[in-house]
Amino acid sequence: MTSTEVTQIMIAGFRTGIIDLNKVIEAVAGEFSRRTDDEIADELMKRLSKRNYMVPKARDDYRTAFLREYKKFVGEPFKEIVDPNAVQIRVLGPGCPNCERLEQDIMVLLAELQIKADLEHVRDPSQIGTYGVMAMPALVINDKVMAAGKVPPKNTLKDWLLEAGRSQIYIV
Repeated sequence: MTSTEVTQIMIAGFRTGIIDLNKVIEAVAGEFSRRTDDEIADELMKRLSKRNYMVPKARDDYRTAFLREYKKFVGEPFKEIVDPNAVQIRVLGPGCPNCERLEQDIMVLLAELQIKADLEHVRDPSQIGTYGVMAMPALVINDKVMAAGKVPPKNTLKDWLLEAGRSQIYIV
């Protein structure tokens, strides 16, 4: 039985899980290193569409995102598209019940408050270490550690999200 690796990437402003992205990019990098961007993007689409459903209307967005991830992998310059109005939220933790509950609480509040956000659950210990927190779960909003070692009450989370949503509106 083969293992399945899911990598989350941004596609048209939405964090999307892609099966075997890193494995496919590594293979294409080895075989297509001297090809054009169009040829590389076409090959990535061909290989990744075998195990990933892609909304037909968004195929160009997938293609652009896959090529961006390829360029990151091989160390070529790429254009990163970031929505400056989206609140950046990171839930830090290995996936324990409290980490999962915090992530779920955040998702419910974002939907309820209609706040545009880039929410990511960071489970990799080396990535978690870059935030300087030792207790899990931890919550980072717009690069500021808001909580560590506990799940804050929902009314506190709501206040933090509302404040972050208001501050993002004014970024140009």
